[in-house]
Amino acid sequence: MALALGLLWLAALPLMGSPGPATLSLAAIGAAFGARRGLGYLAGIVLGTTGVLLLVASGVTGLVLAVPALVWIVTFLAVAYIVYLAYRIATAPVVARQDAAVPAPSIGGGFLLAIANPKAFAAIGAVYSSHNVVPGNPIQDAAVKIAALVLVIILVNVAWLAFGAAFSAVLRDPRRGRAANVVFAVLLVVSVVIGVL
Repeated sequence: MALALGLLWLAALPLMGSPGPATLSLAAIGAAFGARRGLGYLAGIVLGTTGVLLLVASGVTGLVLAVPALVWIVTFLAVAYIVYLAYRIATAPVVARQDAAVPAPSIGGGFLLAIANPKAFAAIGAVYSSHNVVPGNPIQDAAVKIAALVLVIILVNVAWLAFGAAFSAVLRDPRRGRAANVVFAVLLVVSVVIGVL
């Protein structure tokens, strides 16, 4: 089982940790608002991505994908929220000039982005379905894979928030800070366009 679990993690880390809407948005939130103010959004991303994992593990994803209209509605809502979030990131005050009156993105926003993230469904679906950790016991296999992948979800997303927050310390200069916010916002929109296409 240890070898199978190690192989699951080796596949999960690059797939689930690669740049995508959730990870890039966390880096952008970290850069624009700092790590502490991004914790609520991080919690939403972790909860939403865990929700995706549970949908994949339970087979509900197959039912949702069988209704094309529902897929389009969820995709539209996700894209609309990501564009809104990109705007908020691009126009956020530079960290040095922020005050508590400027609200950071919320737990609900993180959850919405994560649960509607097409990259999450693709990456988690690929990792979950291609590995068998406990042969002959589907219930235990599912439980172990879910626990192992929740750990990856937490690790990857904390790392992206910390990565972005590390930039916030460097980007206290208003011009560089504004440029970084805009670059993160553009990367976020590009990541969702690539994911939808």
